[in-house]
This record gives sequence, C-alpha cells and structure tokens, in this order.
Amino acid sequence: MSYHTINEEAARRANDMNSFRDYKAGSATAEYRRMVDAATELAERQKQRVDPMYHEKIDRLLETYCRKLAENMNASYSIEARCPSILISGGGNFPVRKKEKQNAARDRNLEEWNYIQGLLDKIRSVGTGGISSDDPQAVEKLEAKLAALEKHQEMMKAANAAIRMKDPAKGDAKLAELGYTPEDIAKLREPDFCGRIGYPAYALQNNNANIRRIRGRIAELKKRTESTPEGWEFDGGRVVVNTTENRLQVIFDGKPDADVRTELKGEGFRWAPSQGAWQRQLTDNAMRAARRLKCIAPQV
Repeated sequence: MSYHTINEEAARRANDMNSFRDYKAGSATAEYRRMVDAATELAERQKQRVDPMYHEKIDRLLETYCRKLAENMNASYSIEARCPSILISGGGNFPVRKKEKQNAARDRNLEEWNYIQGLLDKIRSVGTGGISSDDPQAVEKLEAKLAALEKHQEMMKAANAAIRMKDPAKGDAKLAELGYTPEDIAKLREPDFCGRIGYPAYALQNNNANIRRIRGRIAELKKRTESTPEGWEFDGGRVVVNTTENRLQVIFDGKPDADVRTELKGEGFRWAPSQGAWQRQLTDNAMRAARRLKCIAPQV
C-alpha cells in the first residue's frame, strides 16, 4: 500500500501555535504511516479469513482509508494553525471570534475523522455478513448463493425420497450416493420430538423462501443496472444518482436552512461530510422520497 503525502510544514506550524515544545521533524508523517501500517495489517488478516472474491473490496476500502486519512490529518494541521492557543498568545486581545470559527472547523474535521475510522470497521466486516447491494459484485455473489440454496433444496428432497423407500438398505445406499456419511444417515433417520425423520417440511419451506427472496434481489439489482434513473437540477442545487456509491445524493450550492434539513431527515436523507451531500441508499423508494420533497422536486 502506497503512502500519501503529509504536509510536514503545516504540522510544524500547528505545533508551534499550540505548544511550547519544539516540533520533531517527520513526526506527523511517522504517525500517519503507523496508522496506515496498522490498517494494512488489519486488511491482510481479513483477507486470510474470507473468500478471495472479497479481496478487491478490502483493498478498495484500505486505499480509501489511507487517502482520506492523509487529507484529514493535513486539514487538521491547517485548522490548528489558524489561531494560536491562549497559552501561546496570552489573554490580551485574544481573537475570540477567530477561535470560534476554528472550533467549528475542528468539529467538522472530527466528524470526518470518525467516518474515516469507521472504514476500519467496514474492512473487519467484509465477507462476514450479508451481501450488500453496495458491493459491485453483489449480483455475482447472490447468484452463487442462490445456486447453493437450490442445490441444497434438491439434496433435501432427494434425501427425503431415499428415506421413504420401503427397503431401508436401498434407501441408505441412495443416501450414500448423494454424499451422506453413515453418521449423517443415522442422524437423518433419528426421529425428532414429533417423530419425524429426514428433513422436516419447515426446513424445505424456509430454504425455498430464501431462494425466492434472493431471486427477487437479483432481479431488482439487474433492473437497477439496466435502467439507471437520472438525477435533476433544482433551484439551489442538484440531485445526483451516484451508482458508484449506490447512493441518491442531494447537493446544495450552499447550506440548506433548518426547515429543509428537517424535511430531508424526515425522508431518510442523512448528511455525509465525506461526499458533501445529503444522501440515502439508491432505491426506488429513495427516488420517490426525493420527488416528494418540495425543496428539491424536479420542475414540471
């Protein structure tokens, strides 16, 4: 993983504005690289735990983390250099208004920092949970999962048919052909609390429900890919269909007022500092929600 550049001069100025200690040359770069190395080790450990099909996503998240971390740290040094600490400048004629603006910038930078550190949690979870619609390989992974469920469904049906054979020996031979071990066969023939043997009806019904659900998700994702909706412009901004991030984004030319922000939140949109946009997952419901909002509705 390649490192990104840390602004050492900005780091030195930030130190001098907030501390009487001399700045140690290269310390900001060293801290950045330490964090990148730790993230890289985390990513490599995760790769060892999951299927290789997830490795590309892990690498992509790691690169995003490294790039945004450098940007955030450099922005932090710039912010810290805007106004000296009162311990450095003293209390006389202290620029209170300038310090207030600096603190507001700090808060925004901290919010971005928290988002960046959250990328590490995303790396830890890749390949261990469900298949996200955000994943570029979502259709491929869902189709693989669907094939496995369909195969399991047929196996359960064939196993139950073998168990119902009048001759148990022939039934066991059939089960062995299907790949069941003697231990598996004994377990299938052991009655449950209701006296049932083999796979119970509810097991086939639940598996079949999962098959239908995944087929529906595949169809929805394919439809979305084939017919991507278009965004639009409105007075004061634009609505963007960001297929890369799988988000519907509302980007304003300036900061929207409190009433508009309340409306956006009411329709499920949330502010994403990393994108500079109000956004929610790209779905048909999201498109309908955006069109309901009078402040951003398309002109007719």
